[in-house]
Amino acid sequence: MIRVFGGGTSRSLRVTWLMEEMGLPYRLRPVDLLAGGGDAEFLAVNPAGFIPVIQDGDVTMAESIAIMEYLIARYGPTPLAPDPRDPAFPLYQQFLHLGEAGLAASIYFVGGSRHFAPESQRGNWTAGQALGVFNSRLGLVTRQLARTPYVAGEKFTAADISVAYALDLAQRFGGVVLGEVERAYLARANGRDAYKRALATSQAAMGLR
Repeated sequence: MIRVFGGGTSRSLRVTWLMEEMGLPYRLRPVDLLAGGGDAEFLAVNPAGFIPVIQDGDVTMAESIAIMEYLIARYGPTPLAPDPRDPAFPLYQQFLHLGEAGLAASIYFVGGSRHFAPESQRGNWTAGQALGVFNSRLGLVTRQLARTPYVAGEKFTAADISVAYALDLAQRFGGVVLGEVERAYLARANGRDAYKRALATSQAAMGLR
């Protein structure tokens, strides 16, 4: 069984959501990054100290998008990932990575400044730059969703797991007010049974419900 280190609404939710969609068995090992560096077992698996991390037999991997691509390649095929010859594949690939590299990674620094920086530094230049990057990439998402219900076209894919997580993070942590198109999209994505199961498991692991 695949072991996932994470929990709550961290990026591990992307991984467990994908596994719920694919019907893959897993066990979630909770990690509280705010509790300090006392989790020796976790740090032995990933000395860099970030989540998610998975252990799948002899395989240990970090980075949520890389883990998603690994699971799809190892345990697919799955309709969550279009065939490379499918016309939807380029959009799928673009938004799968944009969800982290352009959206979540940028809003992480905006939220960090907003919640944890000294008062005098909460509107600093770097946070503003990160928010600008987020908004420019969000524009790509908005334009695509004006054409199709999901970011790669008519069907829900793993790219939507990547992007929907980032948009939810932007609302919860980054103080971003999403438009009507993005809110409707999140309602579609987060209304899926697999998402609800993954979220319930993640929250329960952290004692949040």
